[in-house]
Amino acid sequence: MTKRISSGSAFEQDIGYSRVVIDGAYVFVSGTTGFDYRTMAISEDPGEQAEQCFRNIEQFLGEAGASIDTLIRVLLIIPRREDLDAMLPVIRRYLQRANPTSTMIVAELMDERMKLEVEVTARLRDSGTS
Repeated sequence: MTKRISSGSAFEQDIGYSRVVIDGAYVFVSGTTGFDYRTMAISEDPGEQAEQCFRNIEQFLGEAGASIDTLIRVLLIIPRREDLDAMLPVIRRYLQRANPTSTMIVAELMDERMKLEVEVTARLRDSGTS
């Protein structure tokens, strides 16, 4: 059975996608940015954006029955290499326990205010993995 979760973000409505899809033991979280999706505010600071981005992901995973610690795959997209140093401590803190596979791409994002977009795949907590 497949279940979908929306964050209520305008991006989801405008483009037509789900923030989270749960399929079997897997949780897929769409590209998530440093926006506070309740207020649609975003910091100019890359480190603060990374922190908000991972708080968003943590919330979505929790709603789905997974957690940061059950991540198995991460895709990071950054538009400017020079912002990476400010984001790395945050990224490391969130990913170090799960130690998932990871790919990082330097590419433009939809909104020039975005300094990071992260897509993740996790396993459900009760799927027999730790």
